[in-house]
Amino acid sequence: MNSYLRRAVGTALLGTLGATTLAACGESDNGADSKTVTVVSHDSFVVSKSVLDEFTKQTGYKVKVARGADAGAAVNQAILSKGNPQGDVFFGIDNTLLSRALDEGVFAPYRAKDLDQVPVELQLDAAKHRVTPVDTGDICVNYDRKYFADKKLAPPRTFDDLVKPQYKNLLVTENAATSSPGLGFLLGTVGAYGDDGWQDYWKKLKDNGVEVVDGWEQAYNDRFSGSGGGSGKGDKPLVVSYASSPPAEVVGVKPQPKEGPTGVATGTCFRQIEFAGLLDGAKNSKGGKALLDFMLSKTFQEDVPVKMYVNPVRRDAKLPEIFMKYGERITKPATVAPEKITENREQWIKSWTSLVVK
Repeated sequence: MNSYLRRAVGTALLGTLGATTLAACGESDNGADSKTVTVVSHDSFVVSKSVLDEFTKQTGYKVKVARGADAGAAVNQAILSKGNPQGDVFFGIDNTLLSRALDEGVFAPYRAKDLDQVPVELQLDAAKHRVTPVDTGDICVNYDRKYFADKKLAPPRTFDDLVKPQYKNLLVTENAATSSPGLGFLLGTVGAYGDDGWQDYWKKLKDNGVEVVDGWEQAYNDRFSGSGGGSGKGDKPLVVSYASSPPAEVVGVKPQPKEGPTGVATGTCFRQIEFAGLLDGAKNSKGGKALLDFMLSKTFQEDVPVKMYVNPVRRDAKLPEIFMKYGERITKPATVAPEKITENREQWIKSWTSLVVK
C-alpha cells in the first residue's frame, strides 16, 4: 500500500509505537555525539533515499525512523515518554492534535532556518517555535466524474450543496471517532457553520442519506464508485477523501488522461497542517535541529508531494507536474484553531456520534 493510502487510514488516539529503520544507522546508542538522528513518526512518513543521502552528505548525520501505526498513537506515545523520548525529532503531529502535545511540554523550542519561507498562517506556534510546519493536506469531498456526467447532474461544490435533494444517498464519509479524514470532515463543518450550526447541518446531512463507515479504505476503495481509475466497485459517487486523491488516481496510468476520473468539491475542505518538532530531552538535539532545518529545504519540500501526497509549506517549492495537472489548490479551506480543537474535540465527537451513528 503506497504512502497516500497509508496516511488516509483512520487515526486512533491510543496505541503503541513500533520501530523500523528507513536509512542505515550510525552508533546504536544515539547519544550526544551520535551521528544518527532518530525521527519518531506515523507509518506514512516516507522520504526518498536520495533526499536522505543528501542530508547525510550535508551534515554527516544518518536518519533512523521509529514509526507508530498512526499519528494519534505516535503522539500519545510521545506524551507518555516526554522528557525521555524515543527519538530526537517528532514528525507528523497535525493541527487536530497539536495543542494537546504543546500543553504537555513534549517539544523544545527551536526556530528552523528558512522559516521565513513559510506563510505566517501556517506557523501555529510562531511565538515559541516549538513545532515547525512541514506540509499541508486538505480533506475534501471527492466525486466520480463519470457518474455525474452520465446523470447530467452538476457535482456538488460546497457543504451546503451536500444537503440538497439531488445528492440524497450519494455521500459516504468516515467515522469521526475512528478516522482521521472523518474527523477532519467533521471539523470542516464546525469551521463552516460554527458552534451553533454544525449539529443542525449534520442532522440535514443524515436526513439526506449520508453513509458512515469506519475508515478511509472502506469508504474510498469499497464504497466509492470513482476509485481505481473510475472502476470502483461501490455505488457512492461522493466520498470524503483528500484534494490529492485525483493525482493519486492517475499515477502510473499510461497514456495519461486529459482529465482524472475524480474531482474535488473545493468548498468542502478542511486543512490539515503537519508539523515536526525537536523532542524535549532529545539525546542528539544538534542533529535534530539540523534535520528540522533540512525539512524546510527545497530538496526535502519538493520530495514531499511525490512521497506522501501532501503539499509543501515552502512558498518557492515546486509541485510535480501531476499535482499541477490533476490536483486542486484549495484557496479557502475551513479551519479551526488548534486550541479550540483540543478543548472541544472529544465533546464534538461524542455529540456527532449521538447525532449520526446512534
